[in-house]
Amino acid sequence: MPVVTRRGYTGPADLRAMQSLAQRIWSKSSSLHIGDLAWQRFQHAGREAEWPTVLWEADGEVVAWGWISLPGELALLVDPARPELASEVLRWFEDTASAAELAVTVLDAEKHVVAALERGGYALQESPVFQSYLSRLLVDLPEPVVPGGFTVRPAGRDELARRVAVHRAVWHPSRVTGPSYRTVMAAWPYRPELDWVVEAPDGRFAAQCLIWLDERNAVGELEPVGTLPEFRRTGLARAVCLAALLAAHHAGAREAVVYPVIGHPKSVGALPLYRDLGFRPYARTLTFTRTRRRIPPSPGSASPEGAYRRT
Repeated sequence: MPVVTRRGYTGPADLRAMQSLAQRIWSKSSSLHIGDLAWQRFQHAGREAEWPTVLWEADGEVVAWGWISLPGELALLVDPARPELASEVLRWFEDTASAAELAVTVLDAEKHVVAALERGGYALQESPVFQSYLSRLLVDLPEPVVPGGFTVRPAGRDELARRVAVHRAVWHPSRVTGPSYRTVMAAWPYRPELDWVVEAPDGRFAAQCLIWLDERNAVGELEPVGTLPEFRRTGLARAVCLAALLAAHHAGAREAVVYPVIGHPKSVGALPLYRDLGFRPYARTLTFTRTRRRIPPSPGSASPEGAYRRT
């Protein structure tokens, strides 16, 4: 079996390498679409110091990676053909994280990662808040309908300020800025023709839906979707999603996925919307945690804060 090597993340080219693993192993048993990585890495600027990231490679391709959000949350992706690497990623996480309580969120279908967490002493946390993974085949899509005076269309590259404004208002408080969204637009696999908005009569963007297309797997992911508070329950979210889904289908997508958060006040309307659009659940996230006990520093120790011990 090829030798596996480990190295740190060095920049956007490595994100593309991480996406290559996500694309290569994507299925209904995988937690990450290539669009997740582009959106999550680039929507906020200046956070790189908060995100220690390491890649494991064999024969020139990425076979696992870990991405920590300090002080103690881990996202990881491990090739199911190399399940032993899940434990290696967890050991690196434990050596790098600074929190007393460690948290790892995975898909319930990622059995090889769940098994590594259980072996490592992580406990499943029962929580009413989780992500529901939904999918829909892109057949029999109805045409979008908007109220009089509204227009549904792709956002232009020269409309960055309005595109950012609708996102920041929908997801207030938001750290998305003009420069960070410009970085999103420059990232693979962003396509301007899949970044849809509803324009209100007063010129504001009232709703938005961005779809990321994985051409290899013919799957588009909706991320993010939102409507300004004053325009909710008027059919705009349904219209902008349908328009974006039709555009994704025209671009080659056979299926779409979306991962709404269940149990959070900000996303209370998401599940009814997606069910109405024909999406159905196929998996959900699980969060595992492990608590560590701090070891007091010994006299003359180089680390005045001490270290952590597994409990």
